[in-house]
Amino acid sequence: MAKSSSNTAKPKAAAAAAAAASKKHPKHESVCSVDPLVDPVFAKGELREYLVTEPSLAALKKRQLLGAKEYWMLSSLLIISLYVRLYNLSYPNSVVFDEVHFGGFARKYILGRFFMDVHPPLAKMLFAAVAAIGGFRGDFEFKSIGDVYPDSTPYVFMRQFPALLGVGTIIFCYLTLRQSGVRPIIAYVTSFLLLIENSNVTISRYILLDSPLMFFIAASIYSWKKFENQIPFTFGWYRGLVATGIALGLAFSAKWVGLFTIAWVGILCVYQMWFIVGDLTISPKKVWGHFFARGTILLGVPIALYVFFFAIHFSVLSNVGDGAAFMSSAFKAGLAGTKIPSNITANVGLGSIVTLRHIETNGGYLHSHDSFYPAGSKQQQITLYPHIDSNNRWFIEPYNGTIYNETFVPLVDGMKIRLKHVKTHKRLHSHDEKAPVSERDWQKEASCYGYQGFEGDPNDDFIVQIVDHRSAPGEAQHKVRAIETVFRLKHAMTGNYLFSSEVKLPEWGYGQQEVTTASSGKRRFTHWYIEENENEWLDPKEADIVNYPVLSLWDKLVESHARMWKINQGLTEHHHWQSNPYEWPLLLRGINYWAREHKQVYFLGNAVTWWAATASIVTFGIYVVVSIFRWQLGQPITKEKHVLNFTTQTFSYVLGWGLHYLPFFIMGRQLFLHHYLPALYFGILSLGHFFEIFTGYIASRSKTLQNAAISLVALFTLLSLVFYFNYSSLIYGTPWTKDACLRSKFVDSWDYDCNAFYTNLSEYNSPQETEVVSSAKVSALKSPEPEPTPSTAEKEKRKEHDPAKDATTTKKKAKKSGKKDKKSSKRNLDKKPSKKDSPIIDFVPKGEDLERLKRGEKIENFKPVVRNLNEDGIEVEEESPEIIGEPEQLAPPLAVDFEPETPPQVDAVAEEAKGATQPEGSPAAVDKKKKAKREEVKNKRPPVIDFVPRGEDLERLKRGEKIQNQKPIIRDFDEEKDVAGDDDPRFPNKKSKRAEPTTTPKEVKVKKDAKKKRPPVIDFVPRGEDLERLKRGEKIQNQKPIIRDFDEEKDVAGENDPRFPNKKSKKRGAFF
Repeated sequence: MAKSSSNTAKPKAAAAAAAAASKKHPKHESVCSVDPLVDPVFAKGELREYLVTEPSLAALKKRQLLGAKEYWMLSSLLIISLYVRLYNLSYPNSVVFDEVHFGGFARKYILGRFFMDVHPPLAKMLFAAVAAIGGFRGDFEFKSIGDVYPDSTPYVFMRQFPALLGVGTIIFCYLTLRQSGVRPIIAYVTSFLLLIENSNVTISRYILLDSPLMFFIAASIYSWKKFENQIPFTFGWYRGLVATGIALGLAFSAKWVGLFTIAWVGILCVYQMWFIVGDLTISPKKVWGHFFARGTILLGVPIALYVFFFAIHFSVLSNVGDGAAFMSSAFKAGLAGTKIPSNITANVGLGSIVTLRHIETNGGYLHSHDSFYPAGSKQQQITLYPHIDSNNRWFIEPYNGTIYNETFVPLVDGMKIRLKHVKTHKRLHSHDEKAPVSERDWQKEASCYGYQGFEGDPNDDFIVQIVDHRSAPGEAQHKVRAIETVFRLKHAMTGNYLFSSEVKLPEWGYGQQEVTTASSGKRRFTHWYIEENENEWLDPKEADIVNYPVLSLWDKLVESHARMWKINQGLTEHHHWQSNPYEWPLLLRGINYWAREHKQVYFLGNAVTWWAATASIVTFGIYVVVSIFRWQLGQPITKEKHVLNFTTQTFSYVLGWGLHYLPFFIMGRQLFLHHYLPALYFGILSLGHFFEIFTGYIASRSKTLQNAAISLVALFTLLSLVFYFNYSSLIYGTPWTKDACLRSKFVDSWDYDCNAFYTNLSEYNSPQETEVVSSAKVSALKSPEPEPTPSTAEKEKRKEHDPAKDATTTKKKAKKSGKKDKKSSKRNLDKKPSKKDSPIIDFVPKGEDLERLKRGEKIENFKPVVRNLNEDGIEVEEESPEIIGEPEQLAPPLAVDFEPETPPQVDAVAEEAKGATQPEGSPAAVDKKKKAKREEVKNKRPPVIDFVPRGEDLERLKRGEKIQNQKPIIRDFDEEKDVAGDDDPRFPNKKSKRAEPTTTPKEVKVKKDAKKKRPPVIDFVPRGEDLERLKRGEKIQNQKPIIRDFDEEKDVAGENDPRFPNKKSKKRGAFF
């Protein structure tokens, strides 16, 4: 049993006993035989026994570095970890995984362009500082994974920074275990396991936030353990406390995961204060001193650092950037280069031309454009649009007429008005129609209605109601003033209020935010204010000028954190490499970081260490439950120093594991395996204590047992080292063979692509593989997707809305062009194809995909092929084009059974006679070869793929029912069978090339009368959002075809039709 003070000594006597015990330690101990623990001191009070909490000087000395041998051990860790993390750091020489984001953020810091991210700024600013020191001037954009770094980008220097922080994490791991009572040899082995842990090596080699985060968390844990061993209220004690506060502040400022580390320290503080309060040797004054010092430093220092780094963040990002779209107008007004208006006329009245901005959402301005709702009233759309645009301007009219006196009439609370859209001359309108997207009964449609010269109707009337508590004090609470007054617009006829929430309109609404009128809902979603204001009847001398207020640091902090939290919660779209928290402790899946040149970087942990850490957590949980049951049964709690130290220290690390892991179960956003790394670090620390109790206490009773225990630990370390070497190709992107890759998959869900590797290593030495990757080289492997950030998740939703290039204008022009005379249509049909024509998008599967389709198998990640014509008129294929413009403008080919008409035959005899007189190699001979090649391409018949449902399937489709298990008919072209004639329902107007029997005029008349009616056009071509998904290789679910009547003008294909690029004009039917 452990030594304990069993007499009823006074507190001072107990303290003296503790001091005497601290002097009993040998002067010379080796790194293997040293015992860093001392017996705990218990004292008996008048009513109970208590623990003396003041640390022992002997324990403090034993947990310092013990001479040259231990320094040599630490130096070896340093050297090995430097080699492991810096090895071949320049490869890959292209962007890897989330370097897309964090390298791009470093660029924006250097350029001073404001951006929005869900993480605090410290780690990103450190990368920017390193890049600036390395000479980076922001000339590389880090656009996508696989982009090759130019010579002007110091990417190796930037990668060295996280690599060095990873080395520091190893050193902190060793020092932390020493401070928590582990012998040097066990601390060395445990740190070595972290050194060769594959996932930690991987994240330390790239421009990612995880390595700085891990370094700061490791520093926090070490500082706290160092603080625990110091004598209270000494210089060393305060130094450890401040160091812990600084490290916590750095971790919190790198990622919000640092909050979990702060919570860990906070819980341990409460745990320790429980024993301090119960220690009768400590006076109440010192107890309050503990409360005050810990609370002030451990909370105040992290908060101060966090605010300080954000202040630097705001001062550096002083120019407008893509992240400004997420912020309020007041925030954007403080950025250089902003388009937010300044020196605005404050006085708003009848005749003012204004823009109205919604407050509660980031949707933007009240907006309308020349597009209409597809259902409901089918009137002009009303939306919220986030950018400054001429379609945001509204004219304030009186409700009872359009005649004005040439005097300024202010807009006051309770006034009934109408809002007329300046560009389309229609008025803001509402009625008893269902909202276009929202399905709540209390929401009704808001639209634009009328025409130029129309005086309006009562459904255009709205009543202004000023919101006093949100408006500026004074005049702004009685009269509407730009910027200062917040108001609601009540529809006079229905009593509903103009309302908007986060609901987005579909493609027909261009993804803009829905605006309705509402009788219920949250009141704050009905609040508006005026940003721009001009009135020709207001005397400029009498007008008040107003600007957005300059936001304080606190205002910027509050707004930016509200946006960060909202964006973080909105990252819910499925990501191919995301995983669930329950998978992490078992290492069921990794993350593909990079794939090029038949090599791959795949984020995967060291399974030996990973699973052992998980086992240690589970084992300790079982041990605690058993100990509690033993205590309940009356068994005394052991006071043996090894067991007590193991229990308290392992408890603290298992607590840290739980705090850094369990919260992810309640998060709704995308989650990835690297989110488990902080919890894994705590698990490895607890594993070190299992090694310590196993070799230093359980097996210490026998030399044989102790040697066996040490041998088992050595064998475990060897297995971990073997795993590291076997999977190092996935860390460094080095050559690997397909067979070795397949043998390495102990877990089926490890989904790195073994087919990407060569069969033999010698194939990597071929000339084409020794060349440096260039930006023009196309990878044979699909690049992984980076983790989403606001810059990618929302950027596409916030494209600039140029009125001159509005898609609505394009559609309007398209409608007008359809009304042209037939001569104009004929001229377009006869037009020759040119290189400026739109590309032809081919959705027909070919090659291996075609074979799979014939076998009835599913085609995954199918990509369309875009066809372009070269100078010789021959089609050139390019995969994955960048398509610009509205999808409906591209008119991709219909997915139906189609065979092009046989091209006109060339007079072969004349061509041969003409070519016989030309020498080989002459221009004429070359032209002849080109023509022959073109004819060969034209005459080549592709297989007939029949996607058109017929019979019962067609009837089901007409009724709107789903057709299940329909398979296309794929067959070779048959000259006799597939030449279209009058009897072919696909080409009802086509003259048959077969000989027809002689008929009488009467028979001809009967035949014409019985001529078949054009069949309906069944359109299977994906458009809009489905087209975008198909281009990204995603699966389209529940797609329904469009069935419409045949349109003679619309469905006649010509030479300028992008579906038939080499076809001469000819009337055709609906099925072709």
